[in-house]
Parts: sequence; structure tokens; C-alpha cells
Amino acid sequence: MFVRGELEKIEQKVLRGERLTREDGLELFACHELSWLGALADSVRKKICGDAVYYNVNCHVNLTNICAARCKFCAFGRDADNRRAYAMTLDDAIDLVTEASRDPHLTGLHIVSGLHPTWSFDHYVEFVETLHKKFPALHVKGFTGVEIQHFANISGLSVEEVLTRLKAAGLQSIAGGGAEILSERVRNLLCPKKATADQWLNVARIAHRLGIKSNASMLYGHIETLAERVDHLIRLRALQDETGGFQTFICFPFLPKNTALERDIKQTSMWDDLRTIAIARLMLDNFPNIKAYWVMLTVPVAQVALSFGANDIDGTIHRENILHDAGATSPRSLAENEIIRIIREAGRVPVATGGNA
Repeated sequence: MFVRGELEKIEQKVLRGERLTREDGLELFACHELSWLGALADSVRKKICGDAVYYNVNCHVNLTNICAARCKFCAFGRDADNRRAYAMTLDDAIDLVTEASRDPHLTGLHIVSGLHPTWSFDHYVEFVETLHKKFPALHVKGFTGVEIQHFANISGLSVEEVLTRLKAAGLQSIAGGGAEILSERVRNLLCPKKATADQWLNVARIAHRLGIKSNASMLYGHIETLAERVDHLIRLRALQDETGGFQTFICFPFLPKNTALERDIKQTSMWDDLRTIAIARLMLDNFPNIKAYWVMLTVPVAQVALSFGANDIDGTIHRENILHDAGATSPRSLAENEIIRIIREAGRVPVATGGNA
């Protein structure tokens, strides 16, 4: 599509391989030429990673929904006395993974949970150690930067000591959640009881230094401004310049159902979801992978996003709880052959990862 003015200048910068500025990012979010934006992002995607689209055969293990943070955008967290509160035992976790292991292609675990107010750090370590020993062939991706900061707070250990112990127990990479929006204004309003933006970034920095790869994410479509979205992307890009430890960036559209914001905020549109993924690809020039997370986007939108710069569609999941509590209408899991079909229909080449994406 033919564009003029600032958009034409941005296009030329992208085609020359030049880094986009904050002002460029703001210009892109103001752009209504969605097909142009998608095509530009997709040209970058093809240059970076070709036609491969990554997926994994994984199992989500949500150890507990009892959470001390009680963020306003979360529908998963519960107080301990809530009738829907739960806390897994070691046997519960083993049973869940045993069930998922009936799939001979299972390669990874994704362990994320609430910030339980009474569980010790040792208890979380025991989960990792037990699952790793019981299922040694599975890649253990576990905990967000928020959870790891929580472990440091409750144990009195440094973040580095926490990560070192988790790594020794079997943790191999870190989940990308908890970044939300890296703005203290937003975090003070929506999630003041958990890790700050600087703390989340610091956890990632230390993990990368210890050889633990991680993902990064952005939860958008709530009270953040478009400028805060751009600033979020730039902060992630700067840390990636420093460490090179981020594997994948994930766009999480806010799902308002059953949250404290349900009455005030509507769910994002497909238009916003696609432009945000495309802009992420253009701004995050040092991230190899951009994920279209089908659980939140829905399968059809995730499939379209593969033409808007995304080259990862996540995995089979097995059983997802956190986002379905917030009204996700996607299935709780997908069969591997269904994921392969979705990718091939989009004209891409499905590539299974080892569970760490």
C-alpha cells in the first residue's frame, strides 16, 4: 500500500534495517493503514526467521490460584477462603503431568501460579525438583519475574540466590508473564502489591546472566496509554541489547471478564490485537520471536497474526486455567495436529521446539 509522510519515512527506515524511535512507535500506533502495517511487519518477520512458525507440545501447571497480590486485571487470583480457591499438592501436580504425558510428544512444562501468602520458597522449589526428577525429559519453564521477586521477598534471599536454587532444582527457563505494562503509574493503580517494573526487569537481567533464558510479554488494552505501550517495548529492547537473553515476546490482550475492570473496559478488538503484534515486531528488532498466543487471541486471530509479524503460536497447553477465568473463549487445549494444520493453512512451516519457547 502506498503511504506518504511519516509513514513512508518509517517504511524506508525499516527496509534499510534502521532502528525505530519512540516517535516512530507513536506514529505507528496512530496509523490506520492496517494492511500496510501488517505487510511491513511481515517483511521483517520473513527476513529474521523465514517461514518457520514455532510451537510446542506443553502442559500448563498452575499450582495455586491463592494470591496475595490480587491485581485488578486478574480473574484467576483468589483469597484463601474463597470457595473456588485451590492449592495443588505434589501428588496433584504429578497426576496432572502424568495425564499430559500420555501424549508421547510432550516436551515441556509451564509452571505459573498465584503468590501464595503462606507457602515458603522451599515449597515452590520442591515442586520444581519433584517434577524435574519425575519427568526428566521435560523442559521446565517456570515462574514469572513477579513470582521470582516474591520468592526473594519471602525467603530473604537475593534474586540471584533464588534463581540459582531454582536452576539447581531443574528450572531451565522463565515464563514471560508479569511484565504487564512497565510503567509505575499503571502498576501503582492496578497491581501495587507485586514486583515493580524495575524489579521485573532486574529478575530478567540476573536470569540471563546466570544462563537462564526467558520470555517477555505485554498486557495491553486496559488503562495504559499508547505511549506507555511504546515505552514498554523500548525498555524490553534496551534490556535485550544488554543481555540477549529474551527468546520470545508475547502480546497479551487484556480479557476483562470477572476482573475488577469488567464494567469499565471492553475487550480489545482484532484490529488492535493485529496492529500491536505488528508494531511489536517492528520495534523489537532484536527479538527473534513474536508469539501470537492463541489462548487469548483466539485461534482465528492468531492464525491471521502469522501474517502480521508473528512466528510463534505457543503450544498444545493441555489444560489452561488463568486466562479462561477471565473469559477466554478459546479451547483449553489444542491437539498437535490441529496446531500444525493452523500453521500450514497460513502458508507457514510448523517447527516443534523443545518446550522452552
